[in-house]
Formats: sequence, C-alpha cells, structure tokens
Amino acid sequence: QVQLVESGGGSVETGGSLRLSCAASGYTVNSDCMAWFRQAPGTEREGVAFISRGGDARYADSVKGRFTISKDNAKNTLYLQMNRLKPEDTAIYYCAASPSVNCAGWSPATNYFTYWGQGTQVTVSL
Repeated sequence: QVQLVESGGGSVETGGSLRLSCAASGYTVNSDCMAWFRQAPGTEREGVAFISRGGDARYADSVKGRFTISKDNAKNTLYLQMNRLKPEDTAIYYCAASPSVNCAGWSPATNYFTYWGQGTQVTVSL
C-alpha cells in the first residue's frame, strides 16, 4: 500500500520560510517523477515543482528562485524548501508521485500522477 504523508506546513509572515516534507511508504521517491502541487480555494490544483529520477528539477514561474525541490533517497522523503514566501503562496500543498512518467524536461499535469498525499496547509500573512 502506497502512502505519501506531507508535513511541515503552517502559518508564516510574508518573507518567511517553510520546509515541507513528504514521507513515502510502499513506494520509492527515486521514481520517474515526484512533484509538489498546490491548490488555493476556488482554484485548480497547479504544479509547483517537479523532480525526475535523475534529479532534473523544474518549477512553476511563480516560485522559480524561491522554492527548491529535493529528495533524500535514503530517507525515502521528498522536500520542498520555500523561501521568501508571499501571501499568494497560501494553499494546500500536495505531494504526488508518478511511477510511469519521466518528467525530465517537462512538467506533467495532475492526471499523470498516480499517488497523492493528503495535503498540508501553508498560510502566508501580510
């Protein structure tokens, strides 16, 4: 049984930082594609950051230069370091995994991902 469990969300002020973690069980984070998505109220879920098996990382334009995706294969955990947070980053953040799509060089949409975590809330205040 595959489980992805996010943690690390919370409330911060503008300019602050958070690090999200996604602990995987029944699945290896060294898969073809791991990603972070987010969804704010009334909006569609959007891809934030992607990392391929080989470590190729891609980011949404809105977070480029502020967020960093990484994975620790030994701990079987995916991370998202979020710096210089803005109120528009407020959303529920989800970890996602695709065992069959190699995302090196592109950013797959939600339908390419098989496994999802339950989400963790990130709130950024002024």
